[in-house]
Amino acid sequence: MSKFVKNLEIQNYRSRFGTAEDLLFVNVVGMTAKDTNSLRLTLRKKGIDLQVVQNTLARKILEEKGLGAAGDILAGPSAIVWGGEDVVALAREISDWAKKIEKLTIKGGVVAGQPLDTKGVDALSKLPSRIELLGQLVSLIMSPASNLAGAILGPGSVLASQVKTIAEPEEKKEEAAA
Repeated sequence: MSKFVKNLEIQNYRSRFGTAEDLLFVNVVGMTAKDTNSLRLTLRKKGIDLQVVQNTLARKILEEKGLGAAGDILAGPSAIVWGGEDVVALAREISDWAKKIEKLTIKGGVVAGQPLDTKGVDALSKLPSRIELLGQLVSLIMSPASNLAGAILGPGSVLASQVKTIAEPEEKKEEAAA
């Protein structure tokens, strides 16, 4: 490959990866065209990109981005996957596809500059997503306030039910008299 073509490829990788710092590396060798197309279409709908890369050129880009530790994962045929709403959703999606398509294998990944092996990616896919974590955080923040509101409303509702209980027999007596 000529130097001009290599520079074009490097520029293409730079523009494709953009500011992505959470990347997963997979091996797509041996997948059928049907599986590859369905994988790419589904990923694209979810805002996830998949790019088959030349390892030496990808290593250069990763080093430029400060992700040089990921270069060790790039051995043999590789594709880089990035995007989605967060890295957990990305890991979940790729793990699900790896279970569906046996030829798709996860090689590892990089999350916030730290390399992950296959087990790390699998563990990451089992974590709650960003939205789930925010929901848990909101419920934790709201629980003291809801407990306080319940404690404040509790005695008032008990008193109201007792007054109602006392008032009911008198209403029944009045109805019977009429």
